[in-house]
Amino acid sequence: MPEASDQPPTIASNSTVAPGVRVSPHGTRILVVDDEPPIAELVAGYVAREGWQARTVGDGVAAVAAVREFDPDVVVLDLMLPGLDGIDVCRQLRGFSDAYVLMLTARSEEVDRIVGLTVGADDYLAKPFSPRELIARIKALLRRPRSTPTGLDVPTAAPPGLAVDEARRSVRVDGGDVELTAIEFDVLATLARQPGIVLSRARLFELVWGGDNYADDHLVDVHIANIRRKLGDDATDPRFIDTVRGVGYRLREAS
Repeated sequence: MPEASDQPPTIASNSTVAPGVRVSPHGTRILVVDDEPPIAELVAGYVAREGWQARTVGDGVAAVAAVREFDPDVVVLDLMLPGLDGIDVCRQLRGFSDAYVLMLTARSEEVDRIVGLTVGADDYLAKPFSPRELIARIKALLRRPRSTPTGLDVPTAAPPGLAVDEARRSVRVDGGDVELTAIEFDVLATLARQPGIVLSRARLFELVWGGDNYADDHLVDVHIANIRRKLGDDATDPRFIDTVRGVGYRLREAS
């Protein structure tokens, strides 16, 4: 369970927003998916205190339907759910939604976190968690652009065969399009802005997730692994991204 000392007054499950809480001007929407009502209501209470709209559901099938109807900016998604589990929910919603997904897991095995991120989750927290940390993670996600901006074609420096276009938020390898999640693109673009320069995991976390208060080396490593897989880059014989042992990562310089 989350820390008891962090608990605000609870609000009713499935409420749109707590009474008296001002909704932010842009109507930020957070969907909380957890089959334990006390946790769902606690998270929704903290969400509402930020002035965001909160909705809760308790199973995977309802979660997919709620994403279609509610169009949330962020989905706080429990891994273990009745019906469809969190990984299946994440896989389905990635087909029609660009909402950020923050996965919650009560399991300690690293494979759960890795698999969850592989299917498109942007961040994760292990239970028990601090609601304040959860809100900080949501705020960091909300600082990232959800949709592809329009603009001039301004490719970012990259090694031969790789094209990273920040204006169009597009990536191509040897002329073929590569589909990355929003966070994966941000990680790659951050490296591409300084080709040949080593960025530590903590620095990457700060630049991409918006702060270092909850820096997570494993989260960075998993996203790098996903990017490499999608680029067809071999970590043992890299074409694009080098690992600098004990430090971090760098994108190879254009020749």
